[in-house]
Amino acid sequence: MKHLCREGAEIAVKVTPKASRNRVVQDEEGAIRVYVTCVPEKGKATAAARTLLAKAMGVPKSRLSLIRGKTARDKVFRLE
Repeated sequence: MKHLCREGAEIAVKVTPKASRNRVVQDEEGAIRVYVTCVPEKGKATAAARTLLAKAMGVPKSRLSLIRGKTARDKVFRLE
């Protein structure tokens, strides 16, 4: 995931809430899936996905901002 760490990069992810464990997976095509154990209410799953993605990329979570997908499973984050 470190190859995505460039200023202004937009990272599209698919979030799966209520998963059995927290993890970030990138498939052969480069699509990123974030599995979180949180429930999708009041932004909990989005916050958990942001934290996991930042950890996987090796950047502080404060550098990731949500651009699209506040209430959707498909989200786009921007690296600031």
